[in-house]
Amino acid sequence: MPTPRRTTNEQVVAAAQEVLESAGPAGLTMQAVATRVGVRAPSLYKRFHDREALVAAVSRASVEELGRCLEAAAPELEALAVAYRAFAHERPEAFRLIFAVSAPQEVLRRAAGPVVDACALVVGEDHALDAARLFTAWATGFLQMELAGAFRMGGDIDQAFDYGLRHLVAGLRA
Repeated sequence: MPTPRRTTNEQVVAAAQEVLESAGPAGLTMQAVATRVGVRAPSLYKRFHDREALVAAVSRASVEELGRCLEAAAPELEALAVAYRAFAHERPEAFRLIFAVSAPQEVLRRAAGPVVDACALVVGEDHALDAARLFTAWATGFLQMELAGAFRMGGDIDQAFDYGLRHLVAGLRA
């Protein structure tokens, strides 16, 4: 009998991210991930204590991925907002998970770095964190509403995003 192939934690987390996007959080089960990886579900428990630990690893990986997207878009706030929105549209379940299951503080801080740095260029070091929080709160709220289909009064959502972003950045520059 051939030896089963070895899987890495990274492969398991990547498979779990795929399951999350295709089946949603309720479908993110150890069995579904094991099937995607090509192993039996009990073998996953050697790597992740339980489903909660796997979900936490997926959240961490998603925050790290978002951080890389933001880093690539830096240093302009407008480009960061576009990258943030693109991530939310391409990975809606991961975007939601990031706010439901917190990643470790150092991972969150690293991912937020490009936004804080961009805000520092606009408002200065003393208010960079405040500006980053305002920017992130606006963008996250807009995107969560957009993903939930909450903008039902008509109009162009892309235009609304651009309008909000333009005015937010102008306010920060004032």
